[in-house]
Parts: sequence; structure tokens; C-alpha cells
Amino acid sequence: MTTKVLTRLAGIFGLAGLLGLMASNGVAACAPKSFDDERFTVCSFDPRHDDIRLFWRDADGQAYGSFSALAAALKANGEELVFAMNGGMFEEDLSPVGLFIENQRKLRKANTRGGGGNFHMKPNGVFWVGDGVAGVAETTRFLASPPSARYATQSGPMLVIDGQIHPRIRPDGTSQKIRNGVGVREDGSVVFAIAEGPVTFDAFARLFRDGLGCRNALFLDGSVSSLYAPELSRDDELIKIGPIVGVVRK
Repeated sequence: MTTKVLTRLAGIFGLAGLLGLMASNGVAACAPKSFDDERFTVCSFDPRHDDIRLFWRDADGQAYGSFSALAAALKANGEELVFAMNGGMFEEDLSPVGLFIENQRKLRKANTRGGGGNFHMKPNGVFWVGDGVAGVAETTRFLASPPSARYATQSGPMLVIDGQIHPRIRPDGTSQKIRNGVGVREDGSVVFAIAEGPVTFDAFARLFRDGLGCRNALFLDGSVSSLYAPELSRDDELIKIGPIVGVVRK
């Protein structure tokens, strides 16, 4: 699509409609969005057409650690990384904190322990991708009735659960950080968002529920949140990161 066509479509459908239209046609779509006086970048994809994957380690068993390293590895295999975002919390050695499934291989089991920090702010959840379908589910629900997931990553907390904001996310919360997360719409499209400035958990959760129409959404990370979107000339390389969620094109 040309810039002129995109501008015309955005005027007709609005941002949400344009993202959905482009996702349904298998086209990478990232665009700025304002919500409650906060600025975000939103990227939407359709798992029926877009190749959404999760990555952690390369062929030598070493963590990619960066979008540029992943992009180079895919390019050597005749593939193109068209979008990426840090895909869940990680330990100092860049290993996933919780469940991690890559290409149907369970590389880390689910973490159901208690503890401090955002990951253990239960309920936490799992973002998963199957063949032509994707979802976000509370960890206990995912484990009780596992979907046929080719890829999965566990993080926390859940932001939106069946249309309701996580019970421990308060409107008067004062913690503000740059955050990124993922949600799934009723039509099955997957929506990723990253804040362009520090925001509260409440503002971020309401973005997914009220601004993006997601009945279920999951927090992926904060402070180190990063985005790779070549169409926006964007490649955040803040620190070395662990799990990466990306969209690949042959």
C-alpha cells in the first residue's frame, strides 16, 4: 500500500479499523496511538496470515540478546524480521522467567511460584500462538486446558481478564514506567503496544481494554521495553534482552 492510500484508509476507518484491515491482509501494521493523553505505538497482526514466532536462543544455544542479532540470523536463512518486541521477563542470564515454548519445544516450564515483582502479581498469564490462531490466557487456565501452542511465553501480570482490569491494578496507582504488552481482539487479531513515555499499569490496561478492544491482555515487560519496526525506522537496542516475539516474512 502507498502512503497516499494508507492516509485515505486511515481517514475512512480510523486507526483501529486500519490496523485490523491491514492485519487481515497479512501486512505489518505499526502506528502511533493516543489514549487518555498518553502516547503509544500499536502494532497489529493476524495469525491466520502473519508468521508470529517467539525466539530466545540461536543455533549455537546462545541467547540472541538483541533484535539486530535475530534479524541477521533470519536474513541468513532467507527470512526477514518485520516486527519484534521483547517477549517476556527474563533472568540475568537472559533465560525466560516462566513458561517458554519455541517451535513446539518446551524450553522452560511454567512458573507457578509466589514471590514479589510484576511477574508474581497473580493472576499472571501466557501469550501463545498456534497454527493460524493466538491467545492470551491466565496461567492456571492455560495449564488446565493447554491449547495446541507452537509458541508460548509466560509473563505477568495479566492486564485485562475477560474484559475486566486485573483486580490488583488500581486507578490511583502511581508507578509509571515505559511498558509493553500484548492483547487479542474478538476477531482473533493480535495487538502489541508499547508506551512512548512512562505510564501507570491502569492507563496501560485501559488502553488494551477500552482503546484497542481486547478482552484479554498481558503485560510483557517494563523499563526495558523495546520495539523493532523497520517501517517506522525503529530499532530500540537498550540492553540485552531475553525472549523476543517477532513477525517473520519469507
